Amino acid sequence: MNRYPAWKYAILVFAVLIAALYTLPNFFGEAPAVQVSSSKASLKIDSTTVARIEQVLREANVRADAVTLDATSVKARFGDTDAQLKAKDAIEKALERDPAASSYVVALNLLSRSPAWLTALNARPMYLGLDLRGGVHFMLQVDMQAALTKKAESLAGDLRVGLREKNIRHGGITRNGQAIDIRFRDMATLDAARGLAQDQFPDLQTVDAPEGTEYKLTARIKPEAARLVQEQALKQNMVTLHNRINELGVAEPVIQQQGLDRIVVQLPGVQDTAKAKDILGRTATLEMRLVDESAEGRAAESGSSAVPFGSERFLERDGRPVIVKKQVILTGESLTDAQPGFDSQSQQPKVDLTVDAKGGRIMRDVSRENVKKRMAIVLFEKGVGEVLTAPVIQSELGNRFQISGSMSVTEANDLALLLRAGSLAAPMEIIEERTIGPTLGAENISKGFHSVAWGFMVIVACMAVYYMLFGLFSGLALAVNLLLLVAILSMLQATLTLPGMAAMALALGMAIDSNVLINERVREELRNGAAPQAAINTGYERAWATILDSNITTLIAGLALLAFGSGPVRGFAVVHVIGILTSMFSAVFFSRGLVNLWYGRQKKLKSVSIGTVWRPPGDAGLPARTGKSAATVN
Repeated sequence: MNRYPAWKYAILVFAVLIAALYTLPNFFGEAPAVQVSSSKASLKIDSTTVARIEQVLREANVRADAVTLDATSVKARFGDTDAQLKAKDAIEKALERDPAASSYVVALNLLSRSPAWLTALNARPMYLGLDLRGGVHFMLQVDMQAALTKKAESLAGDLRVGLREKNIRHGGITRNGQAIDIRFRDMATLDAARGLAQDQFPDLQTVDAPEGTEYKLTARIKPEAARLVQEQALKQNMVTLHNRINELGVAEPVIQQQGLDRIVVQLPGVQDTAKAKDILGRTATLEMRLVDESAEGRAAESGSSAVPFGSERFLERDGRPVIVKKQVILTGESLTDAQPGFDSQSQQPKVDLTVDAKGGRIMRDVSRENVKKRMAIVLFEKGVGEVLTAPVIQSELGNRFQISGSMSVTEANDLALLLRAGSLAAPMEIIEERTIGPTLGAENISKGFHSVAWGFMVIVACMAVYYMLFGLFSGLALAVNLLLLVAILSMLQATLTLPGMAAMALALGMAIDSNVLINERVREELRNGAAPQAAINTGYERAWATILDSNITTLIAGLALLAFGSGPVRGFAVVHVIGILTSMFSAVFFSRGLVNLWYGRQKKLKSVSIGTVWRPPGDAGLPARTGKSAATVN
């Protein structure tokens, strides 16, 4: 009746061992480190960079505990902050010979001291939030007027193409801020243009007025369309920031919208505000432009003459100059996907690009008129443009087309990654910055740890005094619950914040409540004269329904916080929900396993150690109160 089969004990032991394994990395702490990453998307970090950094550290007499290479950066770990700062200065001096045009970002960071064998098992510590680990906090203001101006510029180009397709002659299209002015010689042509705008450009509202001997049609973006542009600009900027920061390997970034035109960026573990700004400054914009194939353009490309009017000079990745027209055909906003692959005929590496419907229409028109000419894809970072590739247009293009040529598989993968990263829909500026030092973070961790530890010890002590051996079983179940909670958070690589630690302390109180229900139910059965084995069995079975009901209602509240909350509230909800699930397992199944292991094999059990069982005065059977001998078999 009160025995677990061997397979149930095997499951309990397996769960505890796995929980202990994945909790272990959290006890090793973090070591100061220096992170070296590329400040140019076209510059790749590889084993050559690792060798160079190791050589710099040897020459500077700085001993590194480890120098590792991941997908986007090199990280050197040190024993103390003095070695970390000395190494940072040496690496910066060696790599950043020209600070104004640096190709690398050298930043301070923190890395786990967890041993390699745990990392090989994918056992990693929990991420720590900004309030626990320290780091930098930025609030960025998105320039919504620039987003609207950019949209107006795009619509002006579309209007120009549309008027040309319908053979509607005009006296020029100019953009004045967010207004698009089109001049006509007669009213009939203006009416035709107005009809085109109403049919093909629903986001525009038009107003016409005479202007001297001509007529002017002014088009502006409708208010509802302007709001949509602003919302999309904010979302696109958030996605682009997230992609870029992730590619740089910055630890656990938090990127959240605040209000209608602001974005909050938190970079835990980064203590250098200047370098953090540099990382944010890496967000790039993509533009597709035609290469100037004129005689003047070719002469400027060779360096024998000046750059012609209406064109600009950029460098390719290998340093060769390219003269590109200023008129932008498409931006990264129109690009929806970029995937590397191989050409089916030549088996050469290629990149397949997909643009939206509007971009496809523009590409068809432009490519039809410029077959056998080159089109450059220009990446702008920190205001400096670089030509990623300048392929020849072989035929008319549409929504899907490919870039191929003399590129390796690695170059094709890198190019696709750069193109997928997207572009900023509107410029941003930092309006607030805050640095939380590692000392304050360590103090918060210490206070949070002590609150959980003292709460745990007081609960276990009270349970042991009041419920005796059953109280100790409850304390062990509570420890397993805490172990499972930390292990699951580590497995999920969740970010632990101060609200999360508060939820952890709350989870302990709620978990012990289930054991209180079980112990009191067993006491009730003993009080009613049940035999000890029967009281244990009935107590667990009947308490389970109450425990399930109470935890489900609490779980619903936690899920509501998780679904509708944000920031610290969401961090609290994650730990709260996981704590409820682990408490049901530990309080019921694990604690019963301990009780069954201790009492289940005693066939003639006469008493259980569950503290004092009070009986109403005058009841027959057991005495009014009992001590350790809570029940006696008659």
